[in-house]
Amino acid sequence: MQSLCGLPSDTDPLWQEVQYCTQGIVPPGGQPPDCLKTTPNYVVLHGRPPSPQHFLLLPSCRITGIECPFLVSPNVANYWHEAWETGRSGGDVPVASPNIGLGINSQSARRYQQLHIHMAGVRPSTQLRLQALEAAGRVAPQPSRWADPQYQALITGADGSGDRTYRVLRLDALTQNLFVLLNQNVVRPLGLAMAGQTLIVVPKMTAMGFARSFYVLNSDSSLPSGTNTCDHLLVY
Repeated sequence: MQSLCGLPSDTDPLWQEVQYCTQGIVPPGGQPPDCLKTTPNYVVLHGRPPSPQHFLLLPSCRITGIECPFLVSPNVANYWHEAWETGRSGGDVPVASPNIGLGINSQSARRYQQLHIHMAGVRPSTQLRLQALEAAGRVAPQPSRWADPQYQALITGADGSGDRTYRVLRLDALTQNLFVLLNQNVVRPLGLAMAGQTLIVVPKMTAMGFARSFYVLNSDSSLPSGTNTCDHLLVY
C-alpha cells in the first residue's frame, strides 16, 4: 500500500503541514500553517489562496489521494461526513457561502500529494441544476444505480469551462464511506481506475435551508465531456 499511499517521510508540502498540526514538526521552509482544526483523524487548513470561502480537510495519517486502498478499508475515518459537519453553517470552520460543495481531484489533476477535500462554495446555478435533475428523475436513487447511463448529466461549470458530464447520486446522509460506494458501484463494474476519479458532494439547499440530503457527483475522462477535476464546480 505504501506505493499508492505514500510514506511518513515524504516531503509533500500539505503532508508537512499536517505533521506540523499533529506533531509540531515545523516545515522546512520555516513557515507553519494556521491549524484551523486538529483532531486525531484529520486537520483543517486554509485553501490556496486563503479565503473564507475555501478550506481543506486532510487526513492526519499519510494518504496521497483517492487511489490509496486504505480509503476503502473498514478502518478509515469518514472524511466526507467530517468535512460537511466542519464546513456547514454552524460548523467549527464554516464556509462563507449559502451553497457549499465538497470535492477531491483525481491523481492527475491535483497539485499536492496528500488527500485533501476542498470545502468551498458552489454556484446557485449548480444547486438549481441538480434539483431540476432530481425532479426529472435524472438522479440515481441508490448507489447500485449510480453507474446507469440515465443518471449521467451535463452540468455547467465556471465561466469558460463549459458543460461537463457527471454521474449523479442522491443520498439522505453521509454515513456511508463514499470511496467504497464509488469503488463498488462505479469503478469496478465499469473497469475504471480509482486514481482517475473526481468526487463532489453538494448538500441540497432550499429556501428553508439544508434539505437533509446530498447530491454526490462523480466524473472521469472515460465519460463524454467528462472531467477528472472538481475545480469546474467549486468556487474558490
